[in-house]
Amino acid sequence: MAWFRRRKQGAGAAGDRIANRGDFEHLEEFVRSRRGVEAFIEPRTTVTETTVMLIAYDGEWTRRRVDGPEGARRFAHKMAIPIYDVRLVGYPQRMRDFNERRKRNAGA
Repeated sequence: MAWFRRRKQGAGAAGDRIANRGDFEHLEEFVRSRRGVEAFIEPRTTVTETTVMLIAYDGEWTRRRVDGPEGARRFAHKMAIPIYDVRLVGYPQRMRDFNERRKRNAGA
């Protein structure tokens, strides 16, 4: 039995995919259609590649894959929005408040 078999270098987990044009179009539309958007780089995990989370002024958010941390920085620079590393600054309270409001409203 090979429980701890190593993956070949560069091989992704099942279901992994790189960022595509649709991901970037979604992110661009989110920035264009909301106020006060900030970007947060989320590191690669064993399940997903690097992602960027965009959070608007009211806490509404979206997340999509990007081509690594530098891809996230290039996107934020192109869109002229601030970008932060979530490992350093965490998620803003307004996002948690938005999630809580959404959860309450879904139960009503």
